[in-house]
Amino acid sequence: MRFPVALILGAAIMHAPVSAAEPDEAGKPTILTTERYNEDWSDLADPANRIGHWTEPFKYIPLDSTGAYYLTTGLELRLRNEKFENNLWGSADAPDDGYLWIRALPYADLRVGKVRAFVQPIIAYAAGVAPAPGPVDQTRVDLLQGFADIQLGLGADTTLHLRAGRELIGLGTERLIGTRYGPNVPLAFDGGRAILHSGRTTLNLIYVRPVESRTGSFDDRTSDTRTLWGAYATRSLDGTAANGIDTYYLGYRNAAARYDQGAGRETRHTLGMRVFGKAADWRWNVEGIYQFGRFAGGPISAWSIATEIVRSFPGAPLAPSVTVRANAISGDHDPSDRRLQTFNALFPKGKYFGELSPIGPYNIINGHVGTSFDLGGGVSAGLATMAYWRESRGDGIYDIPGHLLRSGRGSSARFIGKQAEATVSWLVTPELELSASLSAFAPGAFIRDTGSARTIHMLGLESNFRF
Repeated sequence: MRFPVALILGAAIMHAPVSAAEPDEAGKPTILTTERYNEDWSDLADPANRIGHWTEPFKYIPLDSTGAYYLTTGLELRLRNEKFENNLWGSADAPDDGYLWIRALPYADLRVGKVRAFVQPIIAYAAGVAPAPGPVDQTRVDLLQGFADIQLGLGADTTLHLRAGRELIGLGTERLIGTRYGPNVPLAFDGGRAILHSGRTTLNLIYVRPVESRTGSFDDRTSDTRTLWGAYATRSLDGTAANGIDTYYLGYRNAAARYDQGAGRETRHTLGMRVFGKAADWRWNVEGIYQFGRFAGGPISAWSIATEIVRSFPGAPLAPSVTVRANAISGDHDPSDRRLQTFNALFPKGKYFGELSPIGPYNIINGHVGTSFDLGGGVSAGLATMAYWRESRGDGIYDIPGHLLRSGRGSSARFIGKQAEATVSWLVTPELELSASLSAFAPGAFIRDTGSARTIHMLGLESNFRF
């Protein structure tokens, strides 16, 4: 199977979809957020904060003489091509698959004093997906986000936002609640959220249901089988976003859960803590999670430990940085008993172990070593190697959404396989980014014992234009 790199990259450049930065204060760019509603462009009410960038008239549109009423608009256009050779080690319905994702995400954010309304439709189409596009590939035209909220002042440094509607939600590093931004159709939730800001502490209280996307226009629906609720608190240790502690409780119910052990009703409770920080040229991120509850009439006891350490060398040629990650995520010990030890990642981010990887965060021990380089002119590159083992020989392996890929009942081997990945990205302008990734996943003993075991080759090409 041949990858027409030059042809696809040329098309990506011509169609230019979205990424990037806008002026938040004079001469200082702001990185745009995935959710978009967290951006605050009210500083542009003061002409002194404007630098004449072409996007400024779209980011702050005053609707009254005082400037308290204003509208913010923006747009993302993304074109992404993915190609797989020997997908799922040759066992997929279409082992050699290549397709094109096209996505447009315009939005409008209306602020009327302390009240706001946020609307973001989605236009997402897919071409060439075999055997047919799924709900993460295509939703045609639908509502991705639409909510209203009000801000209440509770003191000198305390505010409360009350929000209801449909929105993307990303908490922490999105190990458990993420936007699924990488695939063509992001994951939204319907329900309510209260966000309390007090000094250095932010508390999110949520009660939501995921939106189940469908492949036709205006047919996305609130899930009637899955519910998520809980509290997520972040405490800054030094008044900045770089150093802090997250603590959280998340409740989850699924009337139709399925694992290698079987299927049934699941009620799961998650307790977690994350410690993250930065000092000089070091960064760290450590998270521990424990889960308990009931599945199909039996008890749940599951856990996860995730670590990340990054060391940068800004004074060295190409300003390299080295990233080391280690993850251990529990799996079920015995499929014949009633106790379930398989960890549930709930609603994780779309790119969990790399740009493209078949493996999800369930019953996994994973090691990752990567390095990145600044090549200048807005170009950066990275290399990474990963290895995967089963945490428990009694459980299978799963993809990122949690679907069973291979049952664990046909092998006692732990080693799943190893992966290498190369990436390059070019920030052409503050709004336009072009990127590419090339990956290979060589199967280990477990994959060879349980079915087709060819090396997977994966290519991703993307252009992203956003303002």
